[in-house]
Amino acid sequence: MVSPQPVPVEATATQEVVVEVGRPIGTVDPRLFGSFVEHLGRGVYGGIHDPGHPSATPEGFRGDVLELVRELGVTLVRYPGGNFVSGYDWRDGIGPVGDRPRRLDLAWKTIEPNAFGTDEFIAWCRAAGVEPMLAVNLGLGDVRSALQLLEYANFPSGTALSDERVANGSPEPHDVRLWCLGNELDGPWQLGHRSAEEYGDLAARTAAAMRMFDDSLELVAVGSSNADMATFGDWEAEVLRRTIDHVDHLSCHIYFRRDGDLAAFLRSADRLDAFLDSIAATIAHVKAAARSTRDVRISLDEWNVWDYRAYDELKPGRVWEEAPRILEQEYTHADAVVVGTLLQSILNHADVVAIAALAQLVNVIGPIRAEPGAPAWRQTTFHPFAAAARSAGDTVLASAVLDEAADVSVAVTRSADGGVVSVYLANRSPTAAADVRVGLAGLGCASIAEADLLWHPDPDAANTQDAPDRVAPAPLAATLDADRLAATLPPVSWAVVRVACG
Repeated sequence: MVSPQPVPVEATATQEVVVEVGRPIGTVDPRLFGSFVEHLGRGVYGGIHDPGHPSATPEGFRGDVLELVRELGVTLVRYPGGNFVSGYDWRDGIGPVGDRPRRLDLAWKTIEPNAFGTDEFIAWCRAAGVEPMLAVNLGLGDVRSALQLLEYANFPSGTALSDERVANGSPEPHDVRLWCLGNELDGPWQLGHRSAEEYGDLAARTAAAMRMFDDSLELVAVGSSNADMATFGDWEAEVLRRTIDHVDHLSCHIYFRRDGDLAAFLRSADRLDAFLDSIAATIAHVKAAARSTRDVRISLDEWNVWDYRAYDELKPGRVWEEAPRILEQEYTHADAVVVGTLLQSILNHADVVAIAALAQLVNVIGPIRAEPGAPAWRQTTFHPFAAAARSAGDTVLASAVLDEAADVSVAVTRSADGGVVSVYLANRSPTAAADVRVGLAGLGCASIAEADLLWHPDPDAANTQDAPDRVAPAPLAATLDADRLAATLPPVSWAVVRVACG
């Protein structure tokens, strides 16, 4: 919900910041606004799937969650993992639900009922209006299991596997175009963990086989699980040397947490910038060395703010449960501002990043929370994602903060017809307001169409079931004069200004 009144500025000082906007630097792929659903905690059961909820659809999907997913603006969803996929047999999740086996999930030490599987996920994607991104098991799985899932999902009919899908209630092929070749196999926590050389060879064989079925598929090779892995950089290079002629994207994952230093946490996007720059440089180097013409781009298919220490503390006491409450992080206003700045970084790397997936979607470190029998609500992080997904144009324009010491970050996009320029601004100072002036010369900007500010006087304020709108966007007082946009941002805030041009 939008607060009816502008938010006042409270600060101990004010910084003057000038931003200049220049040439196009990349095209915004709509899939930059993706998300992720894993069989983990209450992400599926009690999240997107809850047949007993008052809003449930005939398929058992939570209707209120579906509405919020559409409002969030998610364009694709990666599934079924995550760590879960490395031990998952996709055949356990098809056929009559009553006949499906209950299995142990070693990744999260839970019991998997398999009441929701591939066919249900595709039906959910269609209901939500999102593109499916399926991951195959290259942990404990193999090339044959990946090919069998591909045939089950995408072949029209007339073979044993495709006819099985038809018999299971899906007469039309699922036509999944985007496939992940495993998950985080660089990590020793992963079932089937192996070296970069071993994984690269397996991924290359799997990709080549999948392309024998359909050469138009988009395939994603596994990159590093995080920037702190000892193998980061070497892993990417080794995997790409083996797969560069077969894959379209290289994945990477990164999470950020607050370690007590608010100022450092608010600058998390600086680390994301360096992370993406390093991966892009590695791709360019391997491509040049291999004399390849293939355009391999980055799939940032897990990113978010996540204090994973909370789960580490629970691990010694974990017991085998079905859909336990784990990783249900309550997000603060400061978390939302950081998510907004990470979105700025993703947009500013649109020349090398084609896919991004906020991890995850519901309950499990997600922007949406859902409780049994009650309405779902928006976490604080919902708001910057929804605003950017709704307003981002087709082209990213270069933008530069002229004072390198300033705490302001920025991203700028322009619509395909040039009629709207969207300016995303963040004030990352914990204490000082920012008077921001953004130069928009040469863009023909005429008036401000919309200006919203995400701010709360308490950086630790959170949205809860009882107070779901404590942190929400409010109108921002912004002006446009002689091609210069002006606005004052309070400390720890994020804003989007849409300017009409023509």
